[in-house]
Amino acid sequence: MGLPDRTRRRAPRRVVGVSAALLGATGLVLGSALPAPASPDPGARKKVVDQRIDALENHLDDTSAALATAYKNLKATQDKLPGARAVLQKAQATAQAAEQAKAVAAQQLQVARANEAKARSDLEDATAEVAAGRKRIAQFAAQIYQEQGFGQLDVALSSTEPQQFADRIAMVDTVLDVQSSTMERLTTEQANLTALEDHLTALRVDSDRKKRAAEAALARAAQAQAAAAKAKADLEALAGSQQRAASAYEDQLATDKAQLASMKTEQAKLKKILAQRAAEARARAAAAARAKAAAEAKRRAAEAAKRNQHSGGSSGGSTSGSSGGDSGGSSGGASTSTGYLSRPVRTGWISSEFGMRFHPIYHVWRLHSGMDFAVNCGTPVYASAPGTIIQSGYTYSYGNRIVIDHGLVDGVGLASTYNHLSRIVAGGSVGRGQLIGYSGTTGDSTGCHLHFEVLENGDFVNPRKWL
Repeated sequence: MGLPDRTRRRAPRRVVGVSAALLGATGLVLGSALPAPASPDPGARKKVVDQRIDALENHLDDTSAALATAYKNLKATQDKLPGARAVLQKAQATAQAAEQAKAVAAQQLQVARANEAKARSDLEDATAEVAAGRKRIAQFAAQIYQEQGFGQLDVALSSTEPQQFADRIAMVDTVLDVQSSTMERLTTEQANLTALEDHLTALRVDSDRKKRAAEAALARAAQAQAAAAKAKADLEALAGSQQRAASAYEDQLATDKAQLASMKTEQAKLKKILAQRAAEARARAAAAARAKAAAEAKRRAAEAAKRNQHSGGSSGGSTSGSSGGDSGGSSGGASTSTGYLSRPVRTGWISSEFGMRFHPIYHVWRLHSGMDFAVNCGTPVYASAPGTIIQSGYTYSYGNRIVIDHGLVDGVGLASTYNHLSRIVAGGSVGRGQLIGYSGTTGDSTGCHLHFEVLENGDFVNPRKWL
């Protein structure tokens, strides 16, 4: 579409009444073929300023498009921030849980190893006790064997006195009790030794399992920490780079706006001069028309007087009627303010109207300076009215563009523009309905269409006013 159309690929940054508008105003003066009263020539100054403004606006278009892209990317990143933060928090929670699991596993491993060490010590003590008991029993058995028995009968037969007999019987019972106790203790210690061996084996299995669990927890913790660190670093890097890009484009845009403001001031001065020249041209044209009308009236009066001298008053009524008829015929061709321009294409439909639109980045209202016709690329484009092509060629935003000056129509300087053309096939003076080019999608456009504009005295107006 036209200059400020933000629904297409890029958002051109043009101002109402820019170079094309001034070209239209210049064309009005050129079309009237009136001499320039001012010095130095404002048209030449305008051409220089227009060239500078075109270059600046092209640069501003690039900056605006890049800024829009940067803001779009930044907005996409900002939209992802909540989800990314949630992922980061989850990763950090996982890492924290893994660290806690690692600490618990390490503590359990330490306890298991302590239990294993204690069980090993208890097993060693029990083994020593069993060995000592076996040694004592072996010594006792050897003593009995050497003494050839130690039964109660042997003790009784060897006794010489009753008291000695009783004492020896008691001693034998005590020795047998000790022997029985030692055997029972040995049996118990042997059973305890077997249980301790089994317990130690179980503790070793548990220690090995908990060691593997601790190692796995440590690996998970390290992996979770690494994932969390990477997620955080990636997010910060992406947001930071896009924020820096947006800031850089904003700085450049501010510089471009300042330069463009200076250019607009100069352009406004030139437009004022050109408007004054157009007004003077209209005044001279009106004065010439009045002088012509006065001369015509004087000529007719002289002719009437001459006829009266030759024929008397008999033909006066006929002369008056003839004069009235001529006057009526000469005034019948005046055009009206509606329907003067023809449609520039004979197919298609209007996809976008003239009017103000709200810019989503700059948060300002901007003018969509024309009307868009949805047509296929290569559709013939025709001149909407007779006029002179004052601009024809490629511009950055408009692509291939034609500007036609239609001259003074109903007291205003009327011009029309045809934009995003694929080809231009006409130049110079053109008539209504003459083929001037073919529609396309050149310049700031993402689809085949014709962007059509109408200017009054260099200012954009709604084309519907004239179609």
